Amino acid sequence: MLRDELAIFDSAAVRAGLGYGDCIAVVRAAMMALSAGTTRQLLRTMLSLGPGRTFAQMPGALGDHEMFGTKTISVFADPQAPGKRRHRGLVVLFEPVEGRPVAVADAEEITHIRTAAATAVATDALARADAATLLIVGTGGQAHTHLRALPLVRRFDRVLVWGRDPARADAVVAAFPDLPCERADDLAAACGAADVICTLTAAAEPVVRGEWVRPGTHVNLVGSSGPGPVEVDSALVMRSRYIADSIASARDAAAEFLVARDAGLVTDDHIVAEIGEVLLGRTPGRTGPTDITLYKSLGHAVQDLAAAAHLYRTCGR
Repeated sequence: MLRDELAIFDSAAVRAGLGYGDCIAVVRAAMMALSAGTTRQLLRTMLSLGPGRTFAQMPGALGDHEMFGTKTISVFADPQAPGKRRHRGLVVLFEPVEGRPVAVADAEEITHIRTAAATAVATDALARADAATLLIVGTGGQAHTHLRALPLVRRFDRVLVWGRDPARADAVVAAFPDLPCERADDLAAACGAADVICTLTAAAEPVVRGEWVRPGTHVNLVGSSGPGPVEVDSALVMRSRYIADSIASARDAAAEFLVARDAGLVTDDHIVAEIGEVLLGRTPGRTGPTDITLYKSLGHAVQDLAAAAHLYRTCGR
């Protein structure tokens, strides 16, 4: 392999080339393809290297004759931000004719953008058409990316931002002067006022409780990507119409669902569909205005590979 045969996208190149509107369309198509069975992927493999240190691999293919590759990442505690984690690594993309590696891209930046894009896809499909109040729970990088993606699918009249540190919540609000953002100090009241809730935290225990969420709300669970840490309690899982990005992955790694299932409160059948099945029209998402719809985002190789393939095709070398 020669150096000039490999396109390299660092974090700045990913940000420049992967617009949120484009990524929403790319992720929507990828999730439909996943549920249609035209993509291929394995469950992620995770190797623990000790407390706060994980190495993970996520291989997949966009089709038998499409781009394929893997995301290889480390998930380490961030010493500069206690309680936060960094996802550092690479997305490696191969072309399908000769099997040559053609691109590598910064995995952390792709993950930030495609995760928010996936939430936007789910919100567009599952939230009420008249949803007007958005609640962002968390003040890290995903709060910023979600505030760039979600207004592309809904026009929010009010955006609430809650964090354990009020100063960090204020910083998020200040970063988006063009949005109707305000800091929320009472999380229970904010949940009761919200039409769409996004949990984007590294919480180990529930920060949102089912009793706080009113009928008709749509909830995106994003922060926990493996067994263990949970962002919401089992009461909310039980009350919800539960949609996963991948049913197989949710049964293996969706922490909030696993806690409720292990307690005997729900069964595997509580996961009614994958978001791709909703998008394909195979299963209804929201069945009525009082449904509490819940989208569990775990993230998938096909999302990363589709985003990297879009970068490669549109930006080249």
